Amino acid sequence: MLIGFSAITVGCLLVGIAGGWYFLAAVPAALLLGYVAVVDFKKVFYLLFALLPFTVEVWLPNGTVMDVPTEPMQVLMMGIYFLYVLRRGREMGSGFIKHPVTLLLLLHLSWLFLTVITSETFIISFKFFLAKIWYVTTFFFVAGTLMKTERDVRTLVWCVMLPLCATILFVLSKHAASGFSFAEVNFAMSPFYRNKVAYACTLTVFLPFAWYARKWYPKWSWKWTVIVAATLLILVGVQFSYTRAAYITLVMAIGAYWVVKWRLMKLALGGAAVLMLLFILNLLHNNNYLDDKPVYEKTITYDKFDDLLDATTKGKDVSTMERVYRWVAGGRMMADKPFFGFGPGTFTKYYKSYTLFGFTTYVSDNEELSGIHCYYLMTGVEQGFVGALLFIALVFFVLLKGEQVYHQTTSPGRRRIVMMAILTSVIIDGLLLMNDLVETDKIGSFFFLCMALIVNADLENRKTRE
Repeated sequence: MLIGFSAITVGCLLVGIAGGWYFLAAVPAALLLGYVAVVDFKKVFYLLFALLPFTVEVWLPNGTVMDVPTEPMQVLMMGIYFLYVLRRGREMGSGFIKHPVTLLLLLHLSWLFLTVITSETFIISFKFFLAKIWYVTTFFFVAGTLMKTERDVRTLVWCVMLPLCATILFVLSKHAASGFSFAEVNFAMSPFYRNKVAYACTLTVFLPFAWYARKWYPKWSWKWTVIVAATLLILVGVQFSYTRAAYITLVMAIGAYWVVKWRLMKLALGGAAVLMLLFILNLLHNNNYLDDKPVYEKTITYDKFDDLLDATTKGKDVSTMERVYRWVAGGRMMADKPFFGFGPGTFTKYYKSYTLFGFTTYVSDNEELSGIHCYYLMTGVEQGFVGALLFIALVFFVLLKGEQVYHQTTSPGRRRIVMMAILTSVIIDGLLLMNDLVETDKIGSFFFLCMALIVNADLENRKTRE
């Protein structure tokens, strides 16, 4: 095997250099990765998470965006997992697949598939569904199979934390060249992050893991020191991202900690649902939302963060009002196709005809083809009211179940993992109010991973009680 692999490596390098086909240099690495995946795919799973911070978006000729190298690795992991299930399915047990969180997730996926069939553009929706399948398979089912012990989660945290800190240092060094200017913040993000929002959200989502990881080691030990330094670096990164959503969701996570501790999750979620419903009804009453139209000439981008915060409260910030422009279109789209929606992944294709001119901003041409910037509303637009309610039910149930599992857990280490998962879920759920992030690998990975961690903790608790 060693001789064969060496021959392939030398051959690929010689042919690649001679013909100018430098991509052939990746063939030996791909073969090695495939070998490791077959022998011990847990190592590939760790490698996948280690590469998440370094992921870059690559536009393919057909207009599809692929996250490289992690998305091809997800497809690989999905294939290996299916083979693993075929070989060792009987040994795996049925507890994970029969868990209420899993069943609700599968129901969400089933409705998603139904809306693919009824989609206005089947090809786009089918591609969306395929990507969703390898996301869920890798980050929920594979994670559920491999992340069963505290040691597994520790290894995963280290695999993400060190590369993530490397990207933060990279971004901060670029940003420092401009004196940490707010106007230049997006320039500092490339190539690993699309913009400051993607960067800040990634850091914020990982923060509960870093915060609790320090409890795994004795105070002032070298591992404890590294984790504390990494946590502080993450906070510095969030601060200089100048991203309002990151600040708000961090405050939400602090509040959620006490909500879980005091068993107030039902009250908190019920209150949030009632307030949101009253807010929507108020906007719809006598078309009150029309009063929120921006003044086109005064709704601009600001070069100073203080000015941005002031403009946000006055409805003069272009990024906020562009969201309103798309939300209005999304509401009208839901009213037009309330049951099945337009089909997964189709919002950007159809929303322009549903917009109202009075809400237009100077970035409404949307050359980057970004989404609606509210995942819950996007789900309603593309999957109908039923799809939106199923997704919201999944989000709520995970938090309620997480609180229950936390208080049923007697192991201190497992309790920390459950709290990590709950707080990270709260952060992501908050971010989804203003962004579309579940289908991005840096955020979507943790969205499904946290579900898997809560399910596994619940299953371990059941074994303990038995």
